[in-house]
Amino acid sequence: MNDQTKLIRAGVDDISEIYRLAEKIWNVHYVPIIGQVQVNYMLERMYSSESLTEQLVTKNHLFYFIQVLDQNIGFISLSGQENMFIHKFYIDQDVQSRGYGAEVFRQILAIFPTANSFELTVNRKNFKSINFYFKLGFKIDHVDDFDIGDGYWMNDFIMKYYRIKD
Repeated sequence: MNDQTKLIRAGVDDISEIYRLAEKIWNVHYVPIIGQVQVNYMLERMYSSESLTEQLVTKNHLFYFIQVLDQNIGFISLSGQENMFIHKFYIDQDVQSRGYGAEVFRQILAIFPTANSFELTVNRKNFKSINFYFKLGFKIDHVDDFDIGDGYWMNDFIMKYYRIKD
């Protein structure tokens, strides 16, 4: 299972596939947490062609498709060097709970051997993801609320993973 998991670097030419995956995953996972209207707003805000181009080109976010048996089942995006920020980490619900996420994080640690820490934000009501991050070794650092416009807020935990050095 885990030896089939590959990370494939994505670029500007892959924006439509990133959007396709995000739309599928978000409409299943986030609607019960934040509602369809906010999901639609956030997909347009964060996954439009313009937004993804800005993330890839201007902000230098590194996107990787998560592939199993040559099929894209999700994606992850990060930025930083010594202290990495995980902007997105999504796996299709149809294949979750098979160890793919843990394997992806193991591979990310190998790709970025000089990173001392990894940080991410997660909705405080996203219990499944919070528990997954706990299993990886992340800890809640603090709580914050982010105004994302049009009266919408992201009410998140900021979680951190610290690499243990030999």
